[in-house]
Amino acid sequence: MNNAVFPADDYAIRSIRADEWRAVKELRLTALRDPVAHLAFLETYEQAAGRSDDFWQERTAGAAEGASGKQQFIAEVARTGEWAGTLTVLVEEAGTSDWAGFPVERRQGHVVGVYVRPEWRGSGLTKALFDAGVEWAWGRGAERVRLIVHEANERAQAFYRKAGFVPSGLTVPLAQRPDEVELEFVLGRDGS
Repeated sequence: MNNAVFPADDYAIRSIRADEWRAVKELRLTALRDPVAHLAFLETYEQAAGRSDDFWQERTAGAAEGASGKQQFIAEVARTGEWAGTLTVLVEEAGTSDWAGFPVERRQGHVVGVYVRPEWRGSGLTKALFDAGVEWAWGRGAERVRLIVHEANERAQAFYRKAGFVPSGLTVPLAQRPDEVELEFVLGRDGS
């Protein structure tokens, strides 16, 4: 873990804009090259790299500033404009099923696609991204915020616990790797 400390004014947390699809694609491809990408993401670099520009344009527009059911946040470095990290929050409605087929029992935010460039890890930037994403979910009426993390992704689990998320006890089997599971972590509106 990088122990560098960057002042919060070194970066700005904001929602992506629909015309920033090339930067969204670049950051996603970078994330999929991370040494733990196989634990953190359900998609491979090869799958993502093979997607059309239309895919990236639609994906970006669907999670851009002003979108109602999904929002992608980035941390933009003030001096360079580089994107240092990202996360996306999906709103899941009560009475529906989630991506794994589990019933959604209450309106909730679901954090996905978390990635911070190595040089920014441990700087406070990840917490700032989470704060923005969680606040956005609360503002959309979420009763809780959740995320799913691979059982072997200890680095991510440690951060999620530090951010106040706790394991719910729900495990999600991985269809493509049936001997592995992911764990649900949750954060209630009251911090529980």
